[in-house]
Amino acid sequence: MPRYLVERTFCARARTGTAADGRAADHCDEVIRANAREGVTWIHSFVTPDRCRSFCIVDSPSPEAIRVAAQATALPVDRITEVRVFDPYFL
Repeated sequence: MPRYLVERTFCARARTGTAADGRAADHCDEVIRANAREGVTWIHSFVTPDRCRSFCIVDSPSPEAIRVAAQATALPVDRITEVRVFDPYFL
């Protein structure tokens, strides 16, 4: 299955929930369920220190499946790029 890098910007949107109040965990569960409906698997994410941008690695049948899952959970999608692993331990 293709792997993608999904770039998202959050700072222009109101922030809701934090890990401390439990809402962030609930939203993660919601994202995982929406992804599963579209055949998308969330591998991991990187977040900038100010939490304004994220870079998510996902496996997905298509970019459109990523967009549909993101729309279902009100997540922004700035850019989707197909990627392959390239590192000194994975050659």
